[in-house]
Amino acid sequence: MNDTNDFPTGAGTVLSATGSTADADPTETREWLDAIDAIVRTQGKERAQFLFDRLADHVVGRGVQSKRARVTPYRNSIAVEHEGPYPGDLKIEERLMAAIRWNALAMVVRANKASAELGGHIASYASAADLFEVGFHHFFKAAGHADGADLVYFQPHSSPGVYARAYLEGFLDEEHLKHYRREISGRGLCSYPHPWLMPDFWQFPTGSMGLGPINSVFQARFMRYLQDRGLLKTEGRRVWGFFGDGEMDEPESIGALSLAARERLDNLTFVINCNLQRLDGPVRGNSRIVDELEALFTGAGWNVIKVLWGSDWDVLFARDTQGELLRAFASTVDGQFQTFSANDGAYNRERFFSQTPELAALVANLSDAEIDRLKRGGHDARKLHAAYAAAIAHKGQPTVILAKTMKGYGMGAAGQGRMTTHQQKKLEIDSLKAFRDRFDLPLSDAQVEHLEFYKPAEDSAELRYLKARREALGGALPRRRNRSSQTLMPPEVQGFGSFALDAQGKEMSTTMAAVRMLGSLLKDKEIGERIVPIVADEARTFGMASLFRQVGIYAPLGQMYEPEDLGSMLYYREEKSGQILEEGISEAAAISSWIAAATSYSVHDLPMLPFYIYYSMFGYQRIGDLIWAAADQRARGFLLGATAGRTTLGGEGLQHQDGSSHVAFAGVPNCRAYDPAFAYEVAVLLEAGMHEMLVEQQDRFYYLTVGNANYAQPSMPAHEGVRDGILRGLYPLTNEANGAQVQLLGSGAIMTEVLEAQRLLQADWNIAAAVWSATSYSELHRDGIESERKLRHGLSTPAAFVTAQLSTTQGPVIAASDYVRALPELIRAFVPRRYVTLGRVGRDSDEIAAKLS
Repeated sequence: MNDTNDFPTGAGTVLSATGSTADADPTETREWLDAIDAIVRTQGKERAQFLFDRLADHVVGRGVQSKRARVTPYRNSIAVEHEGPYPGDLKIEERLMAAIRWNALAMVVRANKASAELGGHIASYASAADLFEVGFHHFFKAAGHADGADLVYFQPHSSPGVYARAYLEGFLDEEHLKHYRREISGRGLCSYPHPWLMPDFWQFPTGSMGLGPINSVFQARFMRYLQDRGLLKTEGRRVWGFFGDGEMDEPESIGALSLAARERLDNLTFVINCNLQRLDGPVRGNSRIVDELEALFTGAGWNVIKVLWGSDWDVLFARDTQGELLRAFASTVDGQFQTFSANDGAYNRERFFSQTPELAALVANLSDAEIDRLKRGGHDARKLHAAYAAAIAHKGQPTVILAKTMKGYGMGAAGQGRMTTHQQKKLEIDSLKAFRDRFDLPLSDAQVEHLEFYKPAEDSAELRYLKARREALGGALPRRRNRSSQTLMPPEVQGFGSFALDAQGKEMSTTMAAVRMLGSLLKDKEIGERIVPIVADEARTFGMASLFRQVGIYAPLGQMYEPEDLGSMLYYREEKSGQILEEGISEAAAISSWIAAATSYSVHDLPMLPFYIYYSMFGYQRIGDLIWAAADQRARGFLLGATAGRTTLGGEGLQHQDGSSHVAFAGVPNCRAYDPAFAYEVAVLLEAGMHEMLVEQQDRFYYLTVGNANYAQPSMPAHEGVRDGILRGLYPLTNEANGAQVQLLGSGAIMTEVLEAQRLLQADWNIAAAVWSATSYSELHRDGIESERKLRHGLSTPAAFVTAQLSTTQGPVIAASDYVRALPELIRAFVPRRYVTLGRVGRDSDEIAAKLS
């Protein structure tokens, strides 16, 4: 900023280098600054950085506190002289970009013409197009690359642009584009990235704001985990996350930033599309989101690269010897920047560049049209390429690129920078023609009016270039692998659960049994190294401390301290090749690690088997959206909800009592949820789940609740149908159910009370009662509604499983649950006789019951 000691930091504020507004000795200040300039000039930036850091440490040690903001001047981080040459053909890339922009716009406008309810996201892709295309042409590696594939999280509202590119590549055809957001009526395309709806295309679902950022952090971390454990070479591969500036308001977006820095994930790059606008208005109307994000990421330990201004601004900055531009930027808030975006060059000349004579002079030789064409950095391929290249070259830290863009870029008066631009679903003919002219598209007026898609000829320079660039980077992207090329053979239940099958009344909890089985599976030669135990700071609670010694806790830097309990057999052992992922007090972090492991079969062609064990109440209650993200990604693995139920954890209060997780999981279609009461049931379920997920490669995951209460564990009954009943959700504990006068259904933590009720009925009232283990009301419910569906369509089908099981018995059916009554109520329609459910109504059930009585 040359001969001034003041520099702009935050919007509307100009502070001096000392953090105050006055300089008591400008001459001395100038001498210090000149000395630093001389070091940079003669010895380089690295030497200057070293001296700066040493000086900072020195003065802090003497009680001098810095008032310097964590915000740098509002300009690009990479100076023009350090950008390096652009490796591509910009003219061809611009023509390709124009075609992709048009096709993305056309598919959305077409969809809206078919139905006003469909709409789409024209403006978001318009702002992100250059961010994506620079990556597609020069950075995003696919599976055919020697390094392996990068993982890319695409900003969800920009999906039309990714489809438009796949159309040029030949993966999608016009019929796909014509059915955007109409998947049922044809070969349609889903609105947001979604692996369930488009399993061959999208890798990651990102439509739920905030989940993409935290998931991408843990995918990058899991790649390092696989490398450090010697399971997979991941060097050279990168995770790219493209997110919106408004999306960073979500707690999940920023919840794992410190972990990424702490574990030095330099294989991770965030690109934040700072178009300054969310759905209703500015992201930060009265301040600046770029400054806020720079401070946030810098404070979290990330490398920050700002790409704010395009190449046309370089001339203005070079002429600006007095720092007038930076002063003007410092006093301009995002709400005003948005207004500048929505207006033309004449308005910007009058309202921005006329603030001072010096500013006006900077653009005196520019026409209004040239001012209107001054790009923001996120629309300049040269600037973006320099930033991406710098991110890859940077070591020891994750990098965030803050790219300033315009929402609705190129849409002109119809949408660029407008408050309503996110809801823009249709454009008038004049606006469409203006868009064509703006991007020099070879379309006639008639083609524009009919919204015809545009694709250059197969032998054109454009398509040859596009395909050559992708071939050099390993092929097309995004693409998703449905099945792993590897099939793992897990051990049979006798190999890891024989103690549970033949328990003979030994006392233990189902949690203890599950952990013992896990320890045995970790020793298995076939799948042991593929198991990923995950906990959120409760391993000792669940009796898993023995695993510390057995397989170690993953720590990318190893154990750099002497643990307090080193002398213990179960000491806290961290090591680089450790197998346990200990995520601290963060269920969101733990489930994100679980998702990374549970999708490894697809992402890395390396099947892994994650076991995440946690307080059942703190699972779905806190991270329900992430559970759905796992389901959407076709995750495979086990979730173990420990200390399950509402009656077994006295003194902890209702906050620790789980009465609803099974009801919530019942709504997740590819989750098989079970509430086993006995150790042998856990063993049977683990065997079945491993076979389904590792051998059959079915896209499902298991949720098992396990309890903390110790009680006598019976051996597995020998009568017919027990194993099938465990898996399907219901079986009698003895084969004498037909002669009983009442049928009692129990499961999980309440089962011991059901058995006591059976004893009391016989002893006090001489009523014979049969006890059934209802391992899964949700599985029984699904079976029942599937039977109903087939009957409605006139298909021959057996009766619902629960109906068939109970139809040969007599007496009322009474179901007792340690969960809310809504859980056993799931099967009411399929119980053939009088059905009574006992369970909790809600958190205040005891108080309500007292009032009613």
